[in-house]
Amino acid sequence: MSYDLVIIGSGPGGYVCAIRAAQLGLKTAIVEKRSTFGGTCLNIGCIPSKAMLHASEMFEVAGHGFEALGIKVEVPKLNLPVMMKHKQDTVDANVQGVAFLLKKNKVDSYIGTGTIASVGKVLVTKADGSTETIETKNIVIATGSDSAPLPGVTVDEKTVVTSTGALELSKVPGKLLVIGAGVIGLELGSVWKRLGAEVTVVEYLDRILPGMDNEVAKQFQRILTKQGFNFLLGSKVTKVETGKKAAKVTVEPAAGGEAQTLDADIVLVAIGRRPYTEGLGLEAVGVTLERGRVVINDHFQSTVPGIYAIGDVVRGPMLAHKAEDEGVAVAELIAGHAGHVNYGVIPGVVYTEPEIATLGQTEEDLKAAGIAYTIGKFPFTANGRARAMQATDGFVKILADATTDRVLGCHIIGKGAGDLIHEVAVLMEFGGSSEDLARTCHAHPTMSEAVKEAAMGVEKRSIHI
Repeated sequence: MSYDLVIIGSGPGGYVCAIRAAQLGLKTAIVEKRSTFGGTCLNIGCIPSKAMLHASEMFEVAGHGFEALGIKVEVPKLNLPVMMKHKQDTVDANVQGVAFLLKKNKVDSYIGTGTIASVGKVLVTKADGSTETIETKNIVIATGSDSAPLPGVTVDEKTVVTSTGALELSKVPGKLLVIGAGVIGLELGSVWKRLGAEVTVVEYLDRILPGMDNEVAKQFQRILTKQGFNFLLGSKVTKVETGKKAAKVTVEPAAGGEAQTLDADIVLVAIGRRPYTEGLGLEAVGVTLERGRVVINDHFQSTVPGIYAIGDVVRGPMLAHKAEDEGVAVAELIAGHAGHVNYGVIPGVVYTEPEIATLGQTEEDLKAAGIAYTIGKFPFTANGRARAMQATDGFVKILADATTDRVLGCHIIGKGAGDLIHEVAVLMEFGGSSEDLARTCHAHPTMSEAVKEAAMGVEKRSIHI
């Protein structure tokens, strides 16, 4: 069988690429090593974690939020197996949906491990050991990423777990120790904290959420501390000793100093992710890698003509929606159309409660670049809808160029921040100014009014503060 395009990996980047390529008339196939489509995101990452985040939030609200609203209920009891079934049902619906879309768009699928045998040839090794070679004019590598290991710490996915194991626990841990204060660690820590675990987060740096706006990170740490999180910042884990049912974790100051030993029922290693490029045969065909990532040009082409790469295996943030946009763009380019991704307007979201959403440049970025900027900020404590929903934690911050007023960044901490950020994304995509947003009528009462008021605040003319 010969194709115009073969994609290795069916995560958000891969399956979206396949569908767009098929829409453009390319004979397309996709190779997936799992028995189900969707990659890490749909099977063991984004989707199941959001199901657990939502379910645990409802449990928290039922236990602590109803009484103030005049709703009297019995103390809620956790049925973890049913909650886990909700998670799995959500996963199943999503992966089956992707399978339907691939079939609908006449994309051929091959279940097995894909390897680039040579330029224009992909070898598929199936579970039973049999192989099949597919010929193609173009190959897109969309194999995603895997949890980064911590040197000296052995993951067994029972006591010492990655995000995969943390989504499969059979009971709520008494003590959960999270290594890494990034997005994954804080999201999964939030799930098990709400369900009853005592959560301690160990972070090598002196702050949480590295790379995000520092003011947002500081306020969020205060909120999480109020929720019951314990933080050991500027600290490193040097040893994890596991017993039959628990672990002892040795933690030292990152700058050096006296060590302490902490007990934990579960240890979650969440120090980041690394590109999944091993075993693809890249080096043998001449594809250049840099720190495990495929080196690409502006058209997503590797150093070997006809071999492209997108998503977590290339430069840029490891985000599903970034991979999707790259999948569309590379399919369009291969089909002879224009394809482009604006990396300056890719939102990032932390799906905790409250949520965090970030877009564009931070204050720290602008200072480092020597760009003069103005700030507009508005707190949710001054928003009528937020008060009505008891969701007054957080604020909206908009950063605009001091000379042109063009919006350069937006950072939100608050309920529904992941949805609120997108009107600013549209604004920035069209090069809009803070005044454009400030003069756009927003419905009252809504949380989105806080975004408008922050835009008004750039020129110091917010009304409600």
